[in-house]
Amino acid sequence: MLKTLSYKINRWRLKRNSQRNFLIYCSVFVGFMGGLAAVALKFLVHLMEELSRNISSHLYYHIAYVFLPAIGILGTVLYQHLINRDKIEKGIGKVLINIKKNRSNIKVNNIYSHLITSSLTIGFGGSAGLEAPIVCTGTAIGSNVGKFFKLTPYEKTVLLAAGCSAGIAAVFNSPIAGVLFSLEILIGEITIPTFIPLLIASATGVVVSKLLYSGQLFHLVTEGWAMNALPFYVLLGILSGWIAIYISKVGGKLEGGILKKQNRYVRAVGGGVILGLIIAVFPQLFGEGYHYLTEILNGNINVLKEESFFANWLSEPLIMLLFIGALVFTKIIAAGITIGAGGNGGTFAPTVFTGAFLGLFVAYGVNQTGLIHLNTVNFIAVGMAGALAGVLHAPLTAIFLIAEITGGYVLFIPLMIVSAMSYIISRYSSPHNMYWSQLIHHNNIHPGQDYGMLNSIMLDSIINRKYTPVDKQMPVGEFYQVLAKTDANIFPVLKEDGSLEGVVLIDDIRRRLFNKDIADENIADIMIEPPAIIDYDQPASSVMDTFDAIDVWQLPVVKDEVFIGFISKSALLSKYRAVIIEQHKASDLFA
Repeated sequence: MLKTLSYKINRWRLKRNSQRNFLIYCSVFVGFMGGLAAVALKFLVHLMEELSRNISSHLYYHIAYVFLPAIGILGTVLYQHLINRDKIEKGIGKVLINIKKNRSNIKVNNIYSHLITSSLTIGFGGSAGLEAPIVCTGTAIGSNVGKFFKLTPYEKTVLLAAGCSAGIAAVFNSPIAGVLFSLEILIGEITIPTFIPLLIASATGVVVSKLLYSGQLFHLVTEGWAMNALPFYVLLGILSGWIAIYISKVGGKLEGGILKKQNRYVRAVGGGVILGLIIAVFPQLFGEGYHYLTEILNGNINVLKEESFFANWLSEPLIMLLFIGALVFTKIIAAGITIGAGGNGGTFAPTVFTGAFLGLFVAYGVNQTGLIHLNTVNFIAVGMAGALAGVLHAPLTAIFLIAEITGGYVLFIPLMIVSAMSYIISRYSSPHNMYWSQLIHHNNIHPGQDYGMLNSIMLDSIINRKYTPVDKQMPVGEFYQVLAKTDANIFPVLKEDGSLEGVVLIDDIRRRLFNKDIADENIADIMIEPPAIIDYDQPASSVMDTFDAIDVWQLPVVKDEVFIGFISKSALLSKYRAVIIEQHKASDLFA
């Protein structure tokens, strides 16, 4: 029924709308749906957080924090295993894999699965953020709208990014940051034709969010910055770069899984209890942590004494400073345990939290010396941007996100200085952000439009299946007659089961062809082992790397160990050129 409906709608819209205009209409719809998803996610998480806090408030010393995260993570794992059947694709890295290797196709279950699992994880105290789940939800919406209307891979990628923009924008009420996040993290380049659908979707998402869920993360207007504070912003930039490296390494390692030798349910319960014990000591790590972040942004640093075992000691400035420093380092550990134990969430919010408390640490520490008075709120806001820029390698997203959600437009200079310094230091440590580093090392997927366009090429379309097989027992004199009937310069030598035994390259034997002695030899004497063999399912980017590495122009292709044809470098380059031309035409919305 859906296929018939899709077919009829596509026939109707192609008669009345150009493909490019239709992409704009789709971006409005994707933005609307992304906004609804963000509203639903925020509502569910905050509802469960209130339930968790009410439970905790009735128990001695909030002991419920020890077991609540385990309940949430266990519920997430149960849903993933028994109901979703492990079809959910968690994390921004999975989105990037689908863009690069799966022609921007994302399974439809990801539209709703992340809303359920992340609200269970974070609502019951999991120390992670909503941003990765809403990115996965928004991209799934965009991808499936594109699939329904049979759009091209490029157009699906645009809609996928539009869904991401709408989700991020609706969660933070920050339309520009939503667009920049998609461009810097998902697409990897900024072009005007791509920018327009994302901008429309982002604005639509924010409008939906404001209409249905007017709650704002932070209610703050920051003050102007002072010149005498500039050296301390530089210090904050350096520390932000170092802390970004720490977040990427520690968070990435923990997210890879904890208690790996145990089954998923033991991991969920064990990891949840470990997380609960950490939260019992540091209640500020419960959930996203935005409650405490909002309070310190409003100048209420005493909020850190709430629910804490150290409430009496925190009146001492030195103890308070050490406590703030401990929060800087433990938040990402708690986030890594949350995800590594099987919960669903992201490191975006923990990164914001860590950066904020790093800024508080610098400003509070300097102010205690009495040498100078720093505006604590400004340093908290700028610290958030510094940590984000270093972890995501996305300084524009960091600058505009913090400027939009804190009203800190007067802080553009400190934001730029700290974000740039953090980005440079983090980039010096690793050329790629934490998402791409894992994909490069574990999946052999690289950022960049060239890899994306290469991998949009299906090898099947450029395999030359017109070949002349030869038997290794064939005399070379008889092989001359085969040469006379074909223009080929490479011949496969096959076994009885169709597998490849070797190849005969005319270039290798050209000088020997007129030697009388060679006519008495067999093909087995002149065949060679190919320098490389291409697998049918190998991505085109990997094939191109192989061609470049061994400097040849033709290679054999096998499928399930059976030879099926040859692929030439010239055919791959010609197809690549055609893809570039096609994508440039598709990206021009006004052509």
